[in-house]
Amino acid sequence: QVQLVESGGGLVQPGGSLRLSCAFSGTIFSFYTMAWYRQAPGKQRELVARITSSSTTNYADSVKGRFTISRDNAKNTVYLQMNSLKPEDTALYYCNTVVATRNYWGQGTQVTVSS
Repeated sequence: QVQLVESGGGLVQPGGSLRLSCAFSGTIFSFYTMAWYRQAPGKQRELVARITSSSTTNYADSVKGRFTISRDNAKNTVYLQMNSLKPEDTALYYCNTVVATRNYWGQGTQVTVSS
């Protein structure tokens, strides 16, 4: 059974930085594409960034140049480095992967950008 556990969220001022982590367990991490999604109150969940097993990345237009997704296969962990944070980045951030056609989600970690 795949499990995803996010950490690293918090309250940060506009312009600040945070690094989110997602610990993966249950199967061979290096085989799978990993992604970060977010959901703000009253809005649909949206893809923020994705990294493939070969470390090809893609980003939502709204975070390009500010966020960086990376993975450490030795630690079974995917990261989201978030810089130049804006109030509109405030959301619950979720880690996601698809294994054998099944979607797996973490419990989410809250990011709040406010002065």
